Amino acid sequence: MQEMPVLRPLCTTYSSSTQGCVMTTTLPSIRKQRDRQPRLRYSPRWIGAGLAGSVLAGVAGFYGGLPITLALAGAGAVSAGYALTIEPRRIRLTVKDLSFEHLPSGLDGLTIGQLSDLHLGHRYSFTNAHQAIDQLLATQPEIIVLTGDLVQTRAAIRRLPEVLGRLHAPLGVYAVPGNHDYWEGMPHIATMLREHGIQLLINRHRLIERQGARLLLAGVDDHWDGRPDLELAVGGAPAHDFRILLAHCPDIADEAATAGFHLQLSGHTHGGHVRLPGLGPLCLPRHGWRYDMGHFQVGSMHLFVSRGISGLPLRLGCPPEVNLFQLRRIAAETGDAQSATLPAHGDHDGGARSQRPSAGSPARD
Repeated sequence: MQEMPVLRPLCTTYSSSTQGCVMTTTLPSIRKQRDRQPRLRYSPRWIGAGLAGSVLAGVAGFYGGLPITLALAGAGAVSAGYALTIEPRRIRLTVKDLSFEHLPSGLDGLTIGQLSDLHLGHRYSFTNAHQAIDQLLATQPEIIVLTGDLVQTRAAIRRLPEVLGRLHAPLGVYAVPGNHDYWEGMPHIATMLREHGIQLLINRHRLIERQGARLLLAGVDDHWDGRPDLELAVGGAPAHDFRILLAHCPDIADEAATAGFHLQLSGHTHGGHVRLPGLGPLCLPRHGWRYDMGHFQVGSMHLFVSRGISGLPLRLGCPPEVNLFQLRRIAAETGDAQSATLPAHGDHDGGARSQRPSAGSPARD
């Protein structure tokens, strides 16, 4: 692991994620220039809607009297109760077919399960993690990937084995770190991953053989507290292999597409936690502003950003999810994807969009 050019060591741990947030927000002078960005970016649409809603509620209460005021307060209380106690526990299995023109025939039909942003230590987090693993293992994915932020508190690290010990897949289980993993104790997490046979890919790659074909699975360091290096991640690898990138923060996608990756799997954003039609996400974290959630086409590369399994126990219009992908080979003669054979579990999205814009202009399903 390469050392970061900052005054504190790369593996510095904090007593809590809150302290980590404070350190990376209030002490920009000892950090790289890139870390002087705000930690969260709130949507102007939400700010405007909130102001307009407050004015309308005040007017309605003034002219409608106590009944209207009580009705509005009741609706707000019900919405808050749902967002705090119900939706954060509604784990969904999102199933996605991803079609590629140059997928080797030996990789056609490969299934990959993604678990992202477990944030163990938050309310509902362990229950959510076990429910997500139950759903994922029922589909029998050939590869399982963990895309960062395993823990939220240092105390939760001691309980990691009860989650990690359940993960198994024929072609292996792989992980990359997230910013919270660094804040809570990345050295301890790395040790536990290794003890459970999970390969931690920090600017590294593995070559995976399947039916005579080869897959290059690479992972990069966290964008917030690490030093991601795509060139190092694929160093020494053949250029013609089919390439998949694991990156906690999605906004490295433009660089990944330029570097020749075919698919990137990320998390980090939690989808914004709160979303409404027309307003989009309430807020998004640093390094997750460009790609908030779901499936994007970035140049010739597919990008999928998971909403994650846990995080702040507040969700509205953005339920937590565990993801299953099946890679499909597009037949050269017809340009049509072969028929999918994914099991009928959870939410099933269709194939990838055919639009292929430049890397700077992402298309989205």
